[in-house]
Amino acid sequence: MERTPPSSSAALPIANVVLRILIVINWVGGAAIAVLLLIMPHKQWIMTSLKLSPSPDADHVILGLRAIAVFGLVAIPLNYLILKRLVAIVDTVRAGDPFVAANADRLQSIAWTLLVLQILSMVIGAIGNAVSKLAQPVDIDAGFSINGWLAVLLIFLLARVFAEGTRMRDDLEGTV
Repeated sequence: MERTPPSSSAALPIANVVLRILIVINWVGGAAIAVLLLIMPHKQWIMTSLKLSPSPDADHVILGLRAIAVFGLVAIPLNYLILKRLVAIVDTVRAGDPFVAANADRLQSIAWTLLVLQILSMVIGAIGNAVSKLAQPVDIDAGFSINGWLAVLLIFLLARVFAEGTRMRDDLEGTV
């Protein structure tokens, strides 16, 4: 059976460029987090910049923020994994052959990675809630996200659709 001709959609080159930019932004963000962790300013600087008053609670806030930064570093290679697989999927779509087993595998990998990122977000949210006090609130945009979990389910489903589409196409090619 003949493959679909390469796509001429303008969205695909734009998606490719955006994904590659996001890869760079991801690594730059990771480097910034690493610098904050490794060349961490002294406690007084942190307390001043976050407007924390000296107290045992302030020490817990600083420790919690450092833990959140460590988990942020864990997210960097996970984001990279997702972005690289998306670039590879876009490349197969541009080539006119998206329904291949490799894309089903890539989507499955993306789904598992998103699941790990959702769990990581819940851990980060829990740390933020644990160290947040009325006198020294910590507002972290993390935790349970219904949209994040729906995305995980959607990508697992899409991976299955791609696997089934690949199987059906291979069966059809075998009968022609």
